[in-house]
Amino acid sequence: MSSSSRGPGAGARRRRTRCRRCRACVRTECGDCHFCRDMKKFGGPGRMKQSCLLRQCTAPVLPHTAVCLLCGEAGKEDTVEGEEEKFGLSLMECTICNEIVHPGCLKMGKAEGVINAEIPNCWECPRCTQEGRTSKVKGGRERHLKKKPKPPLASAEGPAAPSPSPQREKLERFKRMCQLLERVPDTSSSSSDSDSDSDSSGTSLSEDEAPGEARNGRRPARGSSGEKENRGGRRAVRPGSGGPLLSWPLGPAPPPRPPQLERHVVRPPPRSPEPDTLPLAAGSDHPLPRAAWLRVFQHLGPRELCVCMRVCRTWSRWCYDKRLWPRMDLSRRKSLTPPMLSGVVRRQPRALDLSWTGVSKKQLMWLLNRLQGLQELVLSGCSWLSVSALGSAPLPALRLLDLRWVEDVKDSQLRELLLPPPDTRPGQTESRGRLQGVAELRLAGLELTDASLRLLLRHAPQLSALDLSHCAHVGDPSVHLLTAPTSPLRETLVHLNLAGCHRLTDHCLPLFRRCPRLRRLDLRSCRQLSPEACARLAAAGPPGPFRCPEEKLLLKDS
Repeated sequence: MSSSSRGPGAGARRRRTRCRRCRACVRTECGDCHFCRDMKKFGGPGRMKQSCLLRQCTAPVLPHTAVCLLCGEAGKEDTVEGEEEKFGLSLMECTICNEIVHPGCLKMGKAEGVINAEIPNCWECPRCTQEGRTSKVKGGRERHLKKKPKPPLASAEGPAAPSPSPQREKLERFKRMCQLLERVPDTSSSSSDSDSDSDSSGTSLSEDEAPGEARNGRRPARGSSGEKENRGGRRAVRPGSGGPLLSWPLGPAPPPRPPQLERHVVRPPPRSPEPDTLPLAAGSDHPLPRAAWLRVFQHLGPRELCVCMRVCRTWSRWCYDKRLWPRMDLSRRKSLTPPMLSGVVRRQPRALDLSWTGVSKKQLMWLLNRLQGLQELVLSGCSWLSVSALGSAPLPALRLLDLRWVEDVKDSQLRELLLPPPDTRPGQTESRGRLQGVAELRLAGLELTDASLRLLLRHAPQLSALDLSHCAHVGDPSVHLLTAPTSPLRETLVHLNLAGCHRLTDHCLPLFRRCPRLRRLDLRSCRQLSPEACARLAAAGPPGPFRCPEEKLLLKDS
C-alpha cells in the first residue's frame, strides 16, 4: 500500500515544534554546549543533529502534535464536563504497543483497559489487555475500565466450553492477515491467473481446514507449491507464485517488545490564542484587558488562584500563566497523582519543592523532561532510587539543587550524579558534568568523603553556596581541599555551612582566610571547635571582620 493511500488513522505522527515566543526559542546558539560543538557551523562533524541546550522550548505546554490513531483528531477533553466524557475524549498512550487513541473511539463494551496510576495519559489498551499482553513495568496499574468476566462454571448439563487453544488463536490471526492482504491489488505481472489460483489454493487456509487443524494441532505440509522452508522454522511464499510475501512462526509466538515508557502523551497547545478580554454574560467585554488581570492575579497565592480558576473558562486559562507560579510546593505528600504532575507541567514553575514526598523515579524523570526552565529543585528526604533520575534528565537552567538527608547516598551515588553523561551518540565528546552550572548545592546529612569533594571541585566549579552540615566524614583535610590554591571554590564560595561536622578542629580555622568572598560561615554544633578560636577568626577574618550573632556563626555584611 502506498503512503498516499493512507488515511488519517493510518498512523499517529508526533513531532516537536517550537513556540517561537519564549526566551529560549528567540535566542541564538550558545556555541559552547556539546550539541553546538557538534554543529558544522561551529566546526563540528554535524552527526548529532540536535538543537542547542539553551534553545530548548520552555513553553507552558510542550507543543507535541499527538492525534488519535483511529479518528486522527487531538484531545478534546476540555469541551465536556463529566469525568467519563472527559476520559473518553482524552488521548491515551498504551505502554505496551505505544498506540495513541481516544478511549471513546474504542468499543469499551467488548474490551477492557488498565490505567497507569503514576503517569498521566498512559494505560494498557483494551486490545493488549484482551490478548493477555502485559507491561514489564511493575506497579502503576490503578483500575480496570471494566471488570474482568468470571470464567464460566460447569452447569448440570455438562462442563463449560473450553477456551480456545493458542494454536487456534494463531490460525485465526493468520487468517485475518491473509484477508487484509488479499485486498491489496497484485501489481506483479510475472504470474498468470492460473498460477495464482493454484498457488493460493496451496498456501491459504480455508475456513473448512482451520478448525480441523486447530483440533488436530497439525502444521501445513512442507514442500508444497509456492512455498519454501526458511531457516529458523519459518515459511514464506515465493514472490513468483503470485501470492503475497508472508512469513509466520511455526513455533511459540515471540515475546512482546519492551514498552518505551520514556514516550508519553502531552496535550497539544490550544488551537486558538488566549483571549485578551473577558466576555461577560450580557455579550460585551470587561473593560480590563488580560494584562491588567494578570497584574491583579500576581498578588494572589496558590489557593486563591485555584479559586479564581473555577470562576470561568477564560480565567482558568489565564491563571495557568507561568508568571503566576514562580514556585510550587508539593512537599510532605505521601504520593503524587497524575493530575498533580500534569498541573505542574502546565504551570512551568521556576522552583519546585518535592522534599519528603513519595515521588518515584519514573514520575521525577517524567517531570524533569518537561520542565526545561527549572532553576531550583528541592529533593531533600527522598530516596536515592527516585533521585537517581537526575542522572538521565537534562537540566540546562538548574541553579539550586537540594539533596539534604537523601537516603542511601554515598560516594558511589554522588559520583554517578557528578560525572558527565556516558558517550552514547556518535560524535559526542562532552566532558562537562551535569551540575556544571549549579550555584548552590545542599548535601547535608550525606555520607560523603574527600573523594566526593574532589569530584565536586572538578565538576561543579561555579558553586557560591555549599551546605555540608552534619556530614560525619568532613574534617580538617576536607577544609584544606576546599581552600587549596588549585580549588575553584576558593574564589567563588560566599556561603559555607559546616554545622554539626564533629571532626573539625581549631587547626582548620586559619584556612578560611583564603576565601576572600566568604560572607557566611556556620560552624555551630562542632564540638571540637572552641568559641575562643572562632572569636579570633571573626576578629581577623578574610578581608574585614565578621560579626557573631550566635556562637560559632560568622556573618559579614555585603
